[in-house]
Amino acid sequence: MTNSAASHLLPVFARVDLAFERGEGAWLISTNGERFLDFTSGVAVNALGHAHPHLVQALQEQATKLWHMSNLFKSPDGEKLAARLCEQSFADFVFFCNSGAEAMEGVIKVTRKHHAAKGHPERYRIITFEGAFHGRTLATLAATGSAKYLEGFGPPMDGFDQVPHGDIEAVKKAIGPHTAGILIEPVQGEGGVRTAPPAFFKALRQLCDERGLLLAFDEVQTGMGRTGELFAYKRLGVTPDVMSLAKALGGGFPIGAVLATADAAAGMTPGSHGSTFGGNPLAIAAATAVLDVMLKPGFFDHVQKMSLLLKQKLASAVDRHPSVISEVRGEGLLIGVKAVVPSADLVAALRTEKLLTVGAGDNVVRFLAPLIVNEAELDQSVAMLERACVALEANSAKRTAGL
Repeated sequence: MTNSAASHLLPVFARVDLAFERGEGAWLISTNGERFLDFTSGVAVNALGHAHPHLVQALQEQATKLWHMSNLFKSPDGEKLAARLCEQSFADFVFFCNSGAEAMEGVIKVTRKHHAAKGHPERYRIITFEGAFHGRTLATLAATGSAKYLEGFGPPMDGFDQVPHGDIEAVKKAIGPHTAGILIEPVQGEGGVRTAPPAFFKALRQLCDERGLLLAFDEVQTGMGRTGELFAYKRLGVTPDVMSLAKALGGGFPIGAVLATADAAAGMTPGSHGSTFGGNPLAIAAATAVLDVMLKPGFFDHVQKMSLLLKQKLASAVDRHPSVISEVRGEGLLIGVKAVVPSADLVAALRTEKLLTVGAGDNVVRFLAPLIVNEAELDQSVAMLERACVALEANSAKRTAGL
């Protein structure tokens, strides 16, 4: 028997003792009535904040019509959403699924099948990069390549060759007769908000063109406006052949997508891939509503303006508290603050000040404000950061004094 007070949720999350009952824009209201400024955004999911009226209306209307009908039948709304995503991107085709990991599985399958369909089934290996994070399935864990995530799950799935991030010579050495493609995040989110120069991405594109490889972008976190454009690849001036989306695509409703050119998708014929819930009418309605808002004139101008302001304000805080924080990095509203103290301590201190943030690799704390955030809320977030830094400095002084 388990303790009746114990949770029956599988204990795979180290959950904070904090629960929320509702949200309003950039704010969350806890079950005991406290207001928190949400710069976690569901880990870059709630791009339009909480309870956005256009999303609420779209989902409520769809809920009275149709929840699910399976992919055995046509999806007129799914067709329209796919057409809009293709119109806004490099893609000719879209496959809808339910999550980022699923989208990445689709990217891996498209990349492998592309070569098999062209008579080269031996070309199945994909080059990935240290510090990446591509998901929690067995294939995406192998692509991620991190020992801490792989431990205990048996031999990693074959087919991935990991090289140092930003090292073009290492990429060239890793390419062999079995290489199918190169997979990279435009900005490593989980890896610590790390990026590489645009020249590196241009070199990857050139290598793929020369060697007949597919260039795959993981835009699960960077896509849908997070870096200040609808897709991060537009900021780099480099176009992939296949790309994953998820997180912000549904504004909080689970949906992922694989975007691909017609050439990249060669071989993806009936029966080669599928999903029971992929392109679910509720998810399509949510994602359509998100696109409606993001494609309005001025939306990304606002994101870019807020990004610049937040980076400036955070840099000023770094100057004032060098013993706690040391660097600001990132694009758009995917911003990382490199901590000097343990990043978990900074996240906890910020939470005490009613600011919700999320940790990342490289001892970084991510500030993932909703894209609808305003300047007053940015000012509040930096004031909360300053107070957290003062508290951490005081704790450090006490420890030094042996108190």
